[in-house]
Amino acid sequence: MGRVWAYLLAGGLAVGAAQAQAALDVPSGQVVTFHDTIQGEHGPSGLTVRFRFLAPQIARDGGTMPAIMAQADMDFLCETYALPRLSAIGPQVSQVVITLMDRPVPFGSPVPEATQFFEAYRPENGRCIWEGF
Repeated sequence: MGRVWAYLLAGGLAVGAAQAQAALDVPSGQVVTFHDTIQGEHGPSGLTVRFRFLAPQIARDGGTMPAIMAQADMDFLCETYALPRLSAIGPQVSQVVITLMDRPVPFGSPVPEATQFFEAYRPENGRCIWEGF
């Protein structure tokens, strides 16, 4: 997978390559690993933080994980992975975007052969409120 870069969040999050490659338990049971965090992007709702995960089973060619099943995983990742990593000090995050991708994709770059699922959430009262795109 090469070198994994994790961006620092306002709360001082730093993820090393060994930790970043550990599989995360998600409701569907598919293999999901943390890839990176993109911060400082302004979305339609204000400050947006993106948490991107590798999920090879979502691949359109040979994958076994349909979008409907991956939805529960994205909800789970927002609540259990993303929210605890948002800082309570500094600029408040208005939107969290969870991305599942079947292969590493440079942020903002079109890679037509890649499969990616995205969901947007509003962090509110310790919960992720689905906003949809």
